[in-house]
Amino acid sequence: MNIAFVAMSGVRVQNPELLALGLTLPSVIERARTIAALPTLSLLTLAALTPADVEIQYVEIADVPHDLSMFDGVDLAAISSLSAQIEEAYALADRLRARGVRVVMGGLHVTAEPDEASEHADAVAVGEGELTWPRIVADFRAGALASRYAPAIDEHFDLSDAPLPRFDLLDVRRYNRLTVQTSRGCPHRCDFCAGSILLTPKYTVKPVERVIAEIRAIKRRWRRPFIEFADDNSFAMRGHYKQLLQSLAGEGVRWFTETDISIADDPELLDLMRDSGCREVLIGLESPNSGGLNGIELRRNWKLGRLPSYKAAIREIQSRGIAVNGCFILGLDGDDERVFESVEAFANDVGLFDVQITVLTPFPGTPLYDRLKRDGRLIDPRAWQKCTLFDVTYHPARMSARDLERGVAALAARLYAPAAVIARRAKFFDQAELRRHALSADHDR
Repeated sequence: MNIAFVAMSGVRVQNPELLALGLTLPSVIERARTIAALPTLSLLTLAALTPADVEIQYVEIADVPHDLSMFDGVDLAAISSLSAQIEEAYALADRLRARGVRVVMGGLHVTAEPDEASEHADAVAVGEGELTWPRIVADFRAGALASRYAPAIDEHFDLSDAPLPRFDLLDVRRYNRLTVQTSRGCPHRCDFCAGSILLTPKYTVKPVERVIAEIRAIKRRWRRPFIEFADDNSFAMRGHYKQLLQSLAGEGVRWFTETDISIADDPELLDLMRDSGCREVLIGLESPNSGGLNGIELRRNWKLGRLPSYKAAIREIQSRGIAVNGCFILGLDGDDERVFESVEAFANDVGLFDVQITVLTPFPGTPLYDRLKRDGRLIDPRAWQKCTLFDVTYHPARMSARDLERGVAALAARLYAPAAVIARRAKFFDQAELRRHALSADHDR
């Protein structure tokens, strides 16, 4: 038996203005390119859950030849895709099935739109793949593959049982970073977030010893790797993460993760992050305006409450030499066209090392998608190819769709102009230098 795990990848920005900017000002879609270049950790994890007597291969879509000859001898293809790539995934699945290869599809989009995906696959997997993949393989071998697999109600995967992903399937020379998941879920329930809401309603962490085992497995293939934690929000459980960072400090790796602004409240945590190799954190600031933040969370206005401390918190984090990639979402219901100048002024004033601007994107399965569809604000409810985080797929509340497109492009041109980037990063280095001087003075006293 032979299984091919097929990872859909690549940046698929549709907006020609942003695409053109991206070619000359790479920071416009730099983060998107980084994500697109990451191996698909979910597939590597499913590969680890596959019986040892099954032949397996991991395939990036960019490596698939037009004639599909590399699938000769493949019995089952497992395809995982996000919304922006789903039409390409469906086309590939249709062609594979025409060649006699059975296809199972999963991922966030399939979880949100299983009926749609069923038109192109022999089986669809909904929810956390670790809970369904062993059954899929067993049923396939028995000739009894079902059309749909989903976890039982209230069934969630325990990260204590997480297998070691099959990093050995990768040619690590092709990647500038590899991924390790340390937690799943997020305590903040933002209406635009697909991952946490669709896959698991609660926040769980992976045991420290399992995380370190994965990092050491990577180090056996890459002596001093750059690791990206594949988390929605690292550090939500402070005690656990302080133990992890203490263990990580001796591993000699560099790492990046996504978290929230509250890490600035804990100096001990920040010091541990710095000492264990943290180079950068991505923080969803969303908007520099109270109107933009108001109501984006389903449980409470946590980010709105943190807004007055945003700048001080960023300076506190960056004073450790940890770069902050501040992420802003343009087109929020509470923001009008003045938001473009507000984002620029905020980023330049605080000296954000990196700035990520994205367009509010109603992904299928999210409360945001349901709300905008109900209100008739989706331009095309099935324009999955535009779910890129850079294309406008809805009618904004306080500006036109065209004004949002133009505003994003103009803001990108200003934010990512070389002189602006240099000036912001100079402030970042000044913040770190001031802290070093302060610590030195305290030591001398």
